[in-house]
Amino acid sequence: MTALDTHTLGTAPATERDLRQDLAAAFQWTAHLDMHEGVANHFSVAVDPAGKRFLINPRGMHFSRARASDLVLVDSERLEDDPIGHGVDPTAWVLHGYLHARVPRARCVLHTHMPYATALACLRDFEFLMLDQNACRFHERIAYDRDYAGMALDPSEGERVASLLGDRHDILFLGNHGVIVIGRNVEEAFDDLYYLERAAQLQVIALSTGRQLTLVDDATAALACEQWLNYPEGSRLHLDAIRGALEAMGSDYAR
Repeated sequence: MTALDTHTLGTAPATERDLRQDLAAAFQWTAHLDMHEGVANHFSVAVDPAGKRFLINPRGMHFSRARASDLVLVDSERLEDDPIGHGVDPTAWVLHGYLHARVPRARCVLHTHMPYATALACLRDFEFLMLDQNACRFHERIAYDRDYAGMALDPSEGERVASLLGDRHDILFLGNHGVIVIGRNVEEAFDDLYYLERAAQLQVIALSTGRQLTLVDDATAALACEQWLNYPEGSRLHLDAIRGALEAMGSDYAR
């Protein structure tokens, strides 16, 4: 079993209520960290074993105001319906609908235009550098889409993007656009999203110096990746700490 296999064997929380609260906490903390884009990005999580029904943020909801009860339940087998009639943004309907329908392990799908990772996605032929310990977490886990074709409004674009993840990748850099992170549950996907942006921030800073970079060799990066992905309960502890911080701030995310 590879480190990637181990990382993606987590199980989703037992109830829809748990899923709603975890996802709402992820929305609010993403806004707190300024990793969002107003009402234009989307997070979703599957609620059934087949991954066909999923929760997603409603159209026009700011990340900072997300509450568990606000999230919309969508059926990916009804992708021919009018998304606005369901209260969902059309691009979210296409991207998240096809990812949940075509990539079974994508139980949680997080799509953002977070600034540092998106900056790297805009560099010609760029591939993520094994520059520091955080970056090693993503060793051989990133796929790249270098064919930006406008907003994802057509079903064919949803199909195309879903096909790019393949069987091994959990992160997709969308050229000139942003990033997608998938996971088996909210805590796993959000933990990856957070550390991806932290590693990307460091890479932007290091590249801006114009100095020669010292990269981690492939074998060591692979070892660090395995250590990251097998770290006991790390992602769950992270999300529980976030929920505690939000509660201490008086957030209503769990309502």
